[in-house]
Amino acid sequence: MTSTQTSPPERRDPREELPEHLPALRAFAISLTRNVAVADDLVQDTIVKAWTNFDKFTEGTNLRAWLFTILRNTFYSDKRKHRREVPDPEGIHAATLYVKPAHDGHLAFSDFSAAFDQLSPEHREVLILVGASGFAYEDAAAMMGVAVGTVKSRANRARARLAELLGLEKGEEIFSGVDGQTMAVMSRSGMTAA
Repeated sequence: MTSTQTSPPERRDPREELPEHLPALRAFAISLTRNVAVADDLVQDTIVKAWTNFDKFTEGTNLRAWLFTILRNTFYSDKRKHRREVPDPEGIHAATLYVKPAHDGHLAFSDFSAAFDQLSPEHREVLILVGASGFAYEDAAAMMGVAVGTVKSRANRARARLAELLGLEKGEEIFSGVDGQTMAVMSRSGMTAA
């Protein structure tokens, strides 16, 4: 009697998976930078760093978490380098980018976006990681280099601050009354976490 041995399935080269993670990386980068052009540059820098350091990636671990960590570290490293820059203090450039909302959903999103922008980078980051991107507190803690309790605390404080900025009562949903189409747009842009 002969036995047939099955070989283990071939593992995919992580480099081939990179394109699958680009939308999530871009949404995370936009949430951190609040600027699409800068976010795109940040994602590009992240991919270059990942590509050149794949020898440091542990096969079988969470590739997305590894990429998010590289992106996050690159963002904060760049932020430290450019600490003395003063971006548009009079808001002249920002004022030219304003478009009057077309309906209530856009108003809700506009209000949310303005409130979200007022959060600290750490609070925006934790809301995007544990909310919009769906990472577990443990994964977010590993990416951020902090304790799980710190992530939970930051997420709680960030949600409370966001609710305060939006003038919500305790237990009131941030997007109550927003139509499905607007929610879909917000989820694609990574803004429905909270």
